[in-house]
Amino acid sequence: MKKLLVCYFSATGATKRLAEKIADVLCADIFEIKPAVKYTNEDLKWPSRTNRSFLEMKNKRYRPLVSQKLSNVDDYSTVFLGFPVWYNTAPTVVKTFIEENHLDGKEVYVFVTSGAHTVDKSIKDLQRAYPRIHFIGAKRFSGRFREKDLLDWVS
Repeated sequence: MKKLLVCYFSATGATKRLAEKIADVLCADIFEIKPAVKYTNEDLKWPSRTNRSFLEMKNKRYRPLVSQKLSNVDDYSTVFLGFPVWYNTAPTVVKTFIEENHLDGKEVYVFVTSGAHTVDKSIKDLQRAYPRIHFIGAKRFSGRFREKDLLDWVS
């Protein structure tokens, strides 16, 4: 029987809390996408045009290194992929994870954290970039998500 996986990138902890809750509700395995070089508060300052996150996002081909690769991706048929919305889309480190772990053919549910942006552009960008992945659904949560909203979505 195939297992469920919740994998996530979290720069400030909001996405991590949400991912842990989803994994708990679904009795799923969990995997944190960790950049090889952690993002500092300076790297994340919005709306600076000189910080690390902006410069990475500006270069569409750039892929920051991640500290570890998922060793057993074939064990999972369904993946819940979470991240904060950066510049209205998925952070480049999430793309590194997708490309290194070959999610082709998997069912992927995307969940994002954002206080301002919707999930719409993030999911469209991912669908366009990775047409062999079956993106099933997507949901945005704020940093103060309501547990009922989470339960409704995962059910």
